[in-house]
Formats: sequence, C-alpha cells, structure tokens
Amino acid sequence: MSAPRSASRAWTRGCVRYNDGVSDLKGKSLVVAAPARPGSGEKYLTPQGFTAIRDGIKRAAGGAGAAVVAGRLPPWLKARAPTGAGFARVRGLVREHRLATVCEEAKCPNIGECWNAGTATLMLMGSVCTRACRFCSVDTGNPHGWLDPEEPENAARTVELMKLRYVVLTSVDRDDLADGGAAHYAACVRAIKRRSPQTAVEALTPDFQGVRADVETVVDSGIEVFAQNVETVRRLTHPVRDPRAGYEQTLEVLEIAKRRRPEVLTKSSLMLGLGESDAEIDETLADLRTAGVDIVTLGQYLRPTVNHLPVRRFVRPEEFDRYRERSLALGFLECVSGPLVRSSYRAERALQRNNAGLDNRRLAT
Repeated sequence: MSAPRSASRAWTRGCVRYNDGVSDLKGKSLVVAAPARPGSGEKYLTPQGFTAIRDGIKRAAGGAGAAVVAGRLPPWLKARAPTGAGFARVRGLVREHRLATVCEEAKCPNIGECWNAGTATLMLMGSVCTRACRFCSVDTGNPHGWLDPEEPENAARTVELMKLRYVVLTSVDRDDLADGGAAHYAACVRAIKRRSPQTAVEALTPDFQGVRADVETVVDSGIEVFAQNVETVRRLTHPVRDPRAGYEQTLEVLEIAKRRRPEVLTKSSLMLGLGESDAEIDETLADLRTAGVDIVTLGQYLRPTVNHLPVRRFVRPEEFDRYRERSLALGFLECVSGPLVRSSYRAERALQRNNAGLDNRRLAT
C-alpha cells in the first residue's frame, strides 16, 4: 500500500532531491560534507562504536572558572609552532600505522622540538581514557574492551622505521580491561624488542589500580625505564586526578616496580602551578625518593581548555632550577626541571645529568 499523498509530500520536502539538475553534474564528483568535529566537552561517537567526551571534561556553564593568572603567557612559556621536515615525517608515520601519540592528544607544547628530533611518545590502547583527570585533555569514555590487535606490530614497525634509540610508550587508563591492559602493553614492548633489540624502551604506564601482578607484567616485558606519574602533591590529588587514582597508590606502584626489578629505572613527574606550596613539593619529592624513584621531572601546568582546572601561578625558570637542586640533593639520579618540561620530554637525555640540555637562565631573560 502506498503512503498517503500528504505524508509522501512531507517526506519529499525533508529529503535531498538528487535528480534535480543531474545533467549539470555529469563528470563531476559529488562531495559529501564530513560531520562536524565535536567541541571541547561534547560527546561524540568513536569509529569503534562507543561514546566519548572530547578533551576529557564535560563542558560546564561558563567554563570551570577563570584562571587566577589571566592575560598572556609569560615569555618563557612561548613554544614554537610545530613545523619542519622531521615533524611532517613523524606525523606521517603515526597516521600510516594508526598510532595515537600523547604528543597530540595531550597538546604537548614540545611536539615540534621532539618530532623534529625524530622522537615520539606513542600512546597505546587507543586515544580514549576511562578516567577524567581535570588537568588532562585526553578524551574520556568506556571503550568496552576494544583493543587494536595489530597495535603491537604497528608500534614495532614505526619504531624500526624511525630508527629510534629510545622510545617512550604511554597509554590511556583502561579500567574496562580485567588487567588494565598490562598484557597488551607487554606485547607492544616485546614486539618492539624483536624488531629493534637495541632500542631502549620507557613505559609510562597507568596505575593498573595498584594490582601487583599487572604492574609486574609490564616490568618483566623487557623495558629499561618504568614510569608512573604522581602528577601533583598529596593535598591536591583530588580534585586534580580522577577519583580512581591516588597519591599513595602511585607510590605503591613505583615501589612494586623497583622491588620486582631493581635494575629497571623508575621515574615520576610533578606538575607545578596548581596551588601547591614549596613545603608540599619538598614532601612529594621526599616521598618519591622513599619509594625508590630514580628520575623525576618537573614542569608548569598549562590549562588545556576552559573546562579544566585553572592555573594558580606561573613558576619562574629560576625556581625550576632551585627545585632541581633540591631534588638532586635528595639523591635522585636526575631531575629534569623547566617550564615546558613534560614527563617524557627528551627522555633519552635524562641520564646525561644536564637537565636534558635545558638552560632555564636563558629562558628567564
């Protein structure tokens, strides 16, 4: 039975009439507009079929509050726009092998410098995190167990093509997986070592909810460095980090790694500018050393979107030098400390004991 004429007319009015003007389109390609990219804080459907929130934090009315320090960034926080042949080459490899990098997902200000130097931090297990830390711009959602089975070999081929001597592997948190993704992480490390046995691998991991067996799975995979970031001081852990993360839990994970394989270097990172005091910074550094951490990095927190936590202060370059001196006095093998330092910044240079080549005195002028 045909539809009523009125209904048919209504349906026709709501449709594109592709037969109109067909004679004018012969030999021409029809272009279908791509769906608009969701705005920061908006939900969207991923290619894998689950929903996620762009940049990790839902949009709040009027944002999450104005930053305490407003106006232009100080001169020592100006980063060059990412350009150059090396940058383009690395970006091409990342796209070709369907790899996510924390350089892009976390909007790292050093992406141009590192990629032009032929170094990239690869982000495993996709680009959607099950947690929603209020400093981080990685998308958040529930991947419902999705993993790319080709990722270990894709990561290994990319490292081989880039001829890396040192690679940092990080990942989103995957609380939807029984082991937090530990077995997949280890498979990626082993695949890299098979193709590039001389490449040193640093694993910047989730906390695996503090499960000892899962931490040990990664530590036993053949890595040279195990990293888990404490991110901030004890008092600010919540609200800075997701409720499922914890200050003590991170310290315990780092202790598990060091006890399991003492020869594997351990590493952690601390953001400054969120409202912490000098005494709290000193306490955190002391706690990390007690946990057996070998290397620590210190950098300025920068607000990725208006939905994230505000910046409370901009730490001056000379202050970063003082924090580095205090860290070394506590017995760390190295402290890489500077305004634009991130946890994986020039990680291959950490044991040169020269602040990864940074000159904070020059930045301050």
